[in-house]
Amino acid sequence: MDFGQFNLHPQIKAGVEALGFTTPTPIQEQAITPVMEGKDVMGLAQTGTGKTAAFGLPMLHRLMQGARGDLRALVVAPTRELAEQINEALNAMGKFTRLKSVSVYGGVNINTQTKKLKERPEIVVACPGRLLDHVAQKTIDLSKIEMLVLDEADQMFDMGFLPDVRRILRVLPSARQTLLFSATMPDDIKTLAHEILRRPVTVQVSRIAPATTVSHALYPVSQHLKTPLLLELLHHTDTESVLIFTRTKHRAKRVGEQLEKGGYKAASIQGNLSQNRRQAALDGFRDGSYQILVATDIAARGIDVSQVSHVINYDIPDTPEAYTHRIGRTGRAARTGDAFTLVTTEDDLMVRRIEKILGTKIERRRVEGFDYTVPAPQKDVEFARPPREPQRRKAAVAKPAGEAGAKAKAPSAGRRDAAPRPAGEGLQGRAGGQGAATAATPQRSARPEQGAGRPGQAHGSARPSQGTGGQGKSGSRQGHPSARQGQPGGGQPAAKKGTTPPRRG
Repeated sequence: MDFGQFNLHPQIKAGVEALGFTTPTPIQEQAITPVMEGKDVMGLAQTGTGKTAAFGLPMLHRLMQGARGDLRALVVAPTRELAEQINEALNAMGKFTRLKSVSVYGGVNINTQTKKLKERPEIVVACPGRLLDHVAQKTIDLSKIEMLVLDEADQMFDMGFLPDVRRILRVLPSARQTLLFSATMPDDIKTLAHEILRRPVTVQVSRIAPATTVSHALYPVSQHLKTPLLLELLHHTDTESVLIFTRTKHRAKRVGEQLEKGGYKAASIQGNLSQNRRQAALDGFRDGSYQILVATDIAARGIDVSQVSHVINYDIPDTPEAYTHRIGRTGRAARTGDAFTLVTTEDDLMVRRIEKILGTKIERRRVEGFDYTVPAPQKDVEFARPPREPQRRKAAVAKPAGEAGAKAKAPSAGRRDAAPRPAGEGLQGRAGGQGAATAATPQRSARPEQGAGRPGQAHGSARPSQGTGGQGKSGSRQGHPSARQGQPGGGQPAAKKGTTPPRRG
C-alpha cells in the first residue's frame, strides 16, 4: 500500500513525495480515508506512529478545496515543542500548496504572533493558554473553523489544560469536523470525546512495546542519594548522549546544574525557560554540543531527538505508558540503547506495573564502590527552595477597660509599645502623638467623650491626664485630642467648645 491510493490533491502528493513518504504507517492507513470523508475520528496511538500526517494530509486536502485567507483549521497541542513540530510538518507537507500554517504558544513575544496572524493563515497550531490570550485580545478569529484537532489529549489533561480546552470549544463553531488523538484513554478523555465527537470512527493502533534493542535496569537508592548515584553511574558508563527525565521543572534545573558542576556538558529544558533557550538546548543536544539533556516529560512526546544512547529516569514516571514514551527515545534504527531508572521503596507499585508491560522482571543493579549508607540530611539542601523572610508583627494586647484610668498618671512620652484601647475607654495623654500613632489613631468622631489627655509640651513630655476616659469634662480643653497629634511635640491647643477646629496643614 502506498499514498497514491488516497487520491490526495496533486500538490499535496508532490509534497509527500518530496518528503520521501512511501508506505503509510498503520495509523495513517486507518485514519486518512475517514478524515478525508469528513468524519469525526478518535485515534488511539502513541507518539512516533505518524499521527501528524494522519490528520495533516487530509486537512491540507480539504483546505485546497475552499477559500484562501480564512482561518479554517485549528490544531491544539499541549507543549510548545510539539506545536512547533506539527507546524513545521504541516508547512513541509503543504510546501507546494501555498497554504500557510503558523504556531501560537507562550514563552515568546505575543506581538510577533499577532503579526503572523494578520497574514491570514489557513491553519493555526496552538497551545491552549496562548490561544485563549489571542481570543481575549481579539487578535484571532475562530468563527470560520471547519476542522479541529486535539493532539495528545491525555497529556493536555495531565498538564491541567482540560478547562482551557473546554473554553476553546465554547468559542468554536458547532458545525465542524473534530479529531481527537490520544496515547491513553483515561475517564476524563472518554467523557470529553463523548461530548465533542459525533458518531466518531475509532482508529486504534495496538500498544507499542518497548523496543527490543533497549536493555532495562533499576538502581534502588534512597531519595537523598539520587544525585550522587547519578554522577557515579555516569562516571562508570560509556555514554554518548544521555537523556535524563525528572518529575518536576525545579528538579530538572537543579540536576542540570549539578551535572555542570560535575564537569559534564549538560543542559536542561523545562517550562520556566524561554522558547529560545529551550530550542537552543535541544539543538545543542542534537548536534553534540551537550552530552546530557535533563528534561521533564515535555520532552517525552513529539520531540525528535535521535541517536540517544541512554535514557535515565531520575524519577520514575507516573504511568507505564509514560515509561514507554521516555525510553522510546533510545534504541532507534536498530541501534542498542539502555534505560536506567533510579527507584526508591515508594516506587515498588509502579515498577510492578512496568514489568507487567515488559513481560519480564527488570534487573536490579548496584554501583560498586558507592556508599549507600550515607544518612539523609536533616534538611533538603539540594532541592529546598530558599526560605522567605519572616514578616514580624508587633503583638498589640488590648487592656481591660478598668485599667484605662488607673495608669493615666504614668507619662507615656515616646512609648511605642503602648497598647491600643477601643474607642470609649479613654485615650490617655501622649507626648508628641507617638504613642497614638502606634496604638490607635483617634477618629474625628472620637472627641470630648473619649477624655483624651492634652498633647505634650514642646520638650515632648506628657502632662498627666486629669481623669479617666469616662470622667473628663465634655467640652473641656483636656477633652480634645490635638489637631496635630501625630507630630512629636508639635501639638496645638484643642478648639474650644462650639468653635470650628483648625484645618490640618
